[in-house]
Amino acid sequence: MIPTPDLSHLAREDYQHVYEPAEDTFILLDALEQDAEELQKMKPSICLEIGPGSGCVSSFVGSIVGASASLYLSCDINSRACHCTKRTGDQNKIPLEPINSSLAGPLALRLRRAVDVLLFNPPYVPTHANEAGDAQCGADIAGSWAGGADGMQVTNVLLEQVDELLSPVGRFYLVAVKQNDVPGICQRMTREYGFRCEVTLQRRAGGEHLFVIRISR
Repeated sequence: MIPTPDLSHLAREDYQHVYEPAEDTFILLDALEQDAEELQKMKPSICLEIGPGSGCVSSFVGSIVGASASLYLSCDINSRACHCTKRTGDQNKIPLEPINSSLAGPLALRLRRAVDVLLFNPPYVPTHANEAGDAQCGADIAGSWAGGADGMQVTNVLLEQVDELLSPVGRFYLVAVKQNDVPGICQRMTREYGFRCEVTLQRRAGGEHLFVIRISR
């Protein structure tokens, strides 16, 4: 069993502005651990996490693949999350490189079809569109959960970028809930881009039915 990254350096004050790892985080860790052997065989050269928050997931990937085996990039609109991610990488001896930007932001062109592992635990909670928009503009903790109509407002934007980001052997791990229409996501990515798409893990956590979708070429 691969240990959960050490987050003891983060305090209550940090979690007032940055999403604290919860069941949606842990199902993503479990899905990655489930694929650990395959990820190690892939020897990914670039891993990119969108919205790393505390840096827990990127640090976990680094512990699977190896600290010096890949370039670990992440993008977050929340500058405090970028700071926490960097600290979490240092705490766990994984060289994380966070960038304060929306989605893939300024990296999109430079990373064209170069990302081997793409990760996104998005703001998936269904809310009013205005609430999601305000949360993204506010660039604080609400941006980590307010997802707009069907919880897909932010995710839909990234789904349009996946084809341009994933390398020929790339894998995209996406967290979703039932309200996001998981079958619809898979059908869209298969029909529009020819991706392979499958649910690798699912579980109930309180009132949520969580899924991890793996999308690959």
